[in-house]
Amino acid sequence: MEPIYTAEATATGGREGRTTSSDGVLDLPLALPKEMGGPGGEGATNPEQLFAAGYSACFESALRLVAGHQDKDVGDASVTANVSIGKTDDGGFGLEVELTGHIPNLPHEEAEDLMREAHQVCPYSKATRGNVDVTLSVAE
Repeated sequence: MEPIYTAEATATGGREGRTTSSDGVLDLPLALPKEMGGPGGEGATNPEQLFAAGYSACFESALRLVAGHQDKDVGDASVTANVSIGKTDDGGFGLEVELTGHIPNLPHEEAEDLMREAHQVCPYSKATRGNVDVTLSVAE
């Protein structure tokens, strides 16, 4: 791969610290979610939320790309990513992702086809393939 763009971010303090991008646009406090034994924290985020935000944005863009190649108008479509973290059989932690497409302009079956095709071209999907269980669905 020949890089076109490289994003740089630095985290300090782990899940109870802060993450910042090199350009200063992203500067966020981190907090361990209550569900994981932490305090949570109003105004703080966590790695799973950041991954969900990035994956949903990238996947929605891939969906629009695929739709455009097929001359399909997806209108005000959106993609929601649910990223779950949990313990694995080997005693470590793993991720699962559910991507839900909201594509009101298309029949359900066509929307499902576009979701599957976007999953083949989205860089996040390529990066997680074989490592993270990803489930695709289309909202009714």
